[in-house]
Amino acid sequence: MAMRNPYQTYQNNKVETSSPAELTLMLYNGALKFSGLAKKAMNDGHIAESNTNILKVQNIVRELMVTLKVDTELGKNMLALYDYTLNLLIEANMEKDITKLDSATDMITQFRDTWKEALQIDRKQRFGNEGK
Repeated sequence: MAMRNPYQTYQNNKVETSSPAELTLMLYNGALKFSGLAKKAMNDGHIAESNTNILKVQNIVRELMVTLKVDTELGKNMLALYDYTLNLLIEANMEKDITKLDSATDMITQFRDTWKEALQIDRKQRFGNEGK
């Protein structure tokens, strides 16, 4: 009987038991992780590794786009921001442009920080001080 990697088991359980809002936060964090890896690879001249990591970020942004509810003005505006970010990532990857990668990373960081703040406000409203 093969032993499972405990970390992988933990990660699987975390994803399976998280709310949709928490999963969105995980997507943002994953995008930032891969963006950082892409930047390091680009700086080190590892083009293939940079490409692989930027593609991961692009896939995460695409996932955020397809799961977005666009029946409100806010949803439509977020879709446009995601599209802009995706285009920055594509250009950064094609041109090996760290400035464009940094701009996309800044956008994702702002999305993540805003989402995290909204989650904290929601938890406080629903659970009071327990939600900290």
